[in-house]
Amino acid sequence: MIVLLVGVAFVAGLIDAIAGGGGLLVLPALLSAGLPPTAALATNKLQGVFGTATSTLNFAHKGALRFRDVGLAVFWTFIGSASGTFIVARVGDTRLSALLPLLLIAFALYFLLSPRVGDVERARRLGERAFAFVIGFGIGFYDGFFGPGTGAFFALAYVALAGFTLTRATAHAKALNFTSNLASMLAFALGGHIIWSLGLTMAVGQIAGGWLGSHLVLRHGTRLVRPALVTVSLLLSARLLWQQFSI
Repeated sequence: MIVLLVGVAFVAGLIDAIAGGGGLLVLPALLSAGLPPTAALATNKLQGVFGTATSTLNFAHKGALRFRDVGLAVFWTFIGSASGTFIVARVGDTRLSALLPLLLIAFALYFLLSPRVGDVERARRLGERAFAFVIGFGIGFYDGFFGPGTGAFFALAYVALAGFTLTRATAHAKALNFTSNLASMLAFALGGHIIWSLGLTMAVGQIAGGWLGSHLVLRHGTRLVRPALVTVSLLLSARLLWQQFSI
């Protein structure tokens, strides 16, 4: 079972680095291994921190990401994610799960059809400070509160509102995704929900997957990321719809 979970973490880290959505694999695997739902969510955040950290550092090393460009967004993402995690432990997330598949389908259509998605920088539509607060806090809160598709949402925001190329958007999205994972993990840790030995073992697979996925993004750019984002968004939608109608 441990070997299987490390393998799942590797594939999830690879997918996360390219398009996000690795939790689509990890959470069901952890639940199938017998973890309670809260422990599965918490342990998923722990192992996910290592994959997003690896891809973020690789993007920065290759010049696709400059940390000084994301400082303010990182701050608000951390605050938003920590807030969402504390709240979900008290009120639950069932209402949001009904709306999410429709949002993901809309995002998939945007990535597939919008002329702004490509290898050319576009005009910024939202100022840096407003972007940091609205997107950083908003999507960070969503990640701490619920989670699926966070990487795709960050990438969409950077393309649609900041005018980034898809490769650069993916790199910056990983930095914010790492931040939201870290904040959520720390909040779960305060509640004693994390299975540390399992999460740290799975981190080995996440690191390898994050490293490989970020290299593939840098090498292939939009040709790889665009279809990956569309596919992951539609798969997440299908899974969430299936969960709703099978209950």
